[in-house]
Amino acid sequence: LIAADDVSDSDLDDAVARARAEIEAGVPDDEDGGAVTESADSGGRRISYAGAGTAGDVVLLIHGFGGDRNSWLFVQQPLAGQASVYALDLPGHGTSAKDVGDGSLDLLADAAVSVLDAIGASRAHLVGHSLGGTIAVAVAARDPGRVASLTLVAPAGFGPEIDAGYLRGFAGAETRRELRPLVGRLFADDGLVTRQVVDDLLAYKRLDGVGDALQTLTGTLLDGDRQRLDAAGPLAALGGAIPVAVIWGADDHIIPASQAQQVPSASRHVVDGAGHMVHMEKPAEVLAAIQATMAAAVSPG
Repeated sequence: LIAADDVSDSDLDDAVARARAEIEAGVPDDEDGGAVTESADSGGRRISYAGAGTAGDVVLLIHGFGGDRNSWLFVQQPLAGQASVYALDLPGHGTSAKDVGDGSLDLLADAAVSVLDAIGASRAHLVGHSLGGTIAVAVAARDPGRVASLTLVAPAGFGPEIDAGYLRGFAGAETRRELRPLVGRLFADDGLVTRQVVDDLLAYKRLDGVGDALQTLTGTLLDGDRQRLDAAGPLAALGGAIPVAVIWGADDHIIPASQAQQVPSASRHVVDGAGHMVHMEKPAEVLAAIQATMAAAVSPG
């Protein structure tokens, strides 16, 4: 909150209470028909998600470590013209519950499945970024018939190399000075990291429970300074049953784009002038990859 010096503490407390009540109630993010925030239950944890579009196939967008559903804004809104597109906040992120339990991949996959259950989607196209890509593969490995296609955006789990310093630094950063250079590593053009972006992330990191959640999820992602998760094995086991695309920024400083070659049975797209947040820097290319992968999906039966 930003307020003048003469605003009383009680007035500030009232404003906080109203904001929290609005978030808990689930409110339209766009009163003119945009995404509407709702919630699902996953093992007693509140999972927030927002949907846009009312027709066509269902698409579920899954963000990565330290992100939230808003990172998909430039993809969700255009795609909503042809599909029902939902983006969730994983446990520990956004407005979802901050309890991540043991931080296991199964727990995170449960959160994605809970959203599919809540919206009544028996089948959906999954799009996952970074850790979200590994989660998408885990959901498909559990129940291939429920997943129509996979689009993996700079996914974790396809090689050992990762910027462990970024993950640990982001989880532990407490000041703007600490956070700013770390966030800059996510983009090919770090000029995209405005003061507002850093301030918003800092506000999120100061929420109760976020620090512990991020530390736990760092352990999920890392084994020493290498990746712990394996998505290549489960994806290979699917045997090409569903269409898969992988899209990566050529200038990804977090997970190298060379790992795209380790994604089995996938169409591969490496995008120049983009970093780890390729869906924010080059959303048109990501959107085109999603649409092509959806078009390749075979209807059940």
